[in-house]
Amino acid sequence: MSLARAAAAEAIGTALLLAIVVGSGIMGERLAQGNLAVALLANSIATGAGLYALIVMLGPISGAHFNPVVSAVSALRKTLRGRDCIVYALAQVLGAAAGVLIAHAMFGLPLFQVSGHLRPTAGEGLGEFVATFGLVLVILLLSKFRPAAIPLAVAAFITSAYWFTSSTSFANPAVTLARAMTDTFAGISPTSVPLFLSGQLAGAIAATLFARWLLRPQ
Repeated sequence: MSLARAAAAEAIGTALLLAIVVGSGIMGERLAQGNLAVALLANSIATGAGLYALIVMLGPISGAHFNPVVSAVSALRKTLRGRDCIVYALAQVLGAAAGVLIAHAMFGLPLFQVSGHLRPTAGEGLGEFVATFGLVLVILLLSKFRPAAIPLAVAAFITSAYWFTSSTSFANPAVTLARAMTDTFAGISPTSVPLFLSGQLAGAIAATLFARWLLRPQ
C-alpha cells in the first residue's frame, strides 16, 4: 500500500477508535445512572470489541497501529521507515482529535471541550507504564510466534487493562492527547497528560528492551 493510503487508514482507524472510546463512555455514563462500575464495563467492552474489528479490517493496509508508541517501536525494529513513522503519528493524532469531535456531535455536546478529570497520582502514571509495557510486549512476542493472534490478543489485553490498571489503560499518546479534549467520562485533564505520556514512553522502551533480550539468540 502507498504511504498515503496507509496514513488514511491510520487516521480513520484512530478516529473510529476515539469515537468508540468517548461515545461508549458517554452512553455508558448516561445509562448507568451513577453506577461507575457499569459505565466502565460498557466502556471497556465497547473499546475491546471495536479495537478488534478495526485491527482486523485495517491491519492489511497499514498494520493498524492507531498508536504513536506502536509506530515508534516498529520504526526501531526496522519494520517501518522513520519518515513513515512520523506520517503515521501525525495521522493518528489528527484522527484521534476528529474522533472526539465526532463523538461530541453524535451526542449533542459542545464540540470543543477541555477535560477537568484530574488523574494526578504516581500510581496512575505507573498504571500507564504497566498498560503500555503489556501492550507492546503482546505485539512484539506475538509478531514473532503467532501474528494471526495479534488482533484478538491486543483487544483482550486492552479490555482487561481497563480494569486492572489504576489509569484505566490509555496506553496511547494520541488517545491521551485527544481525551484531554473531552470533559466526559473518558476525559483526562491536560495537566495530567504529561504524567501519562511519560508512563507510556517508559513502558514502551522497557517492553522493547525486554522483548529484545527475551528473543535474542543464545
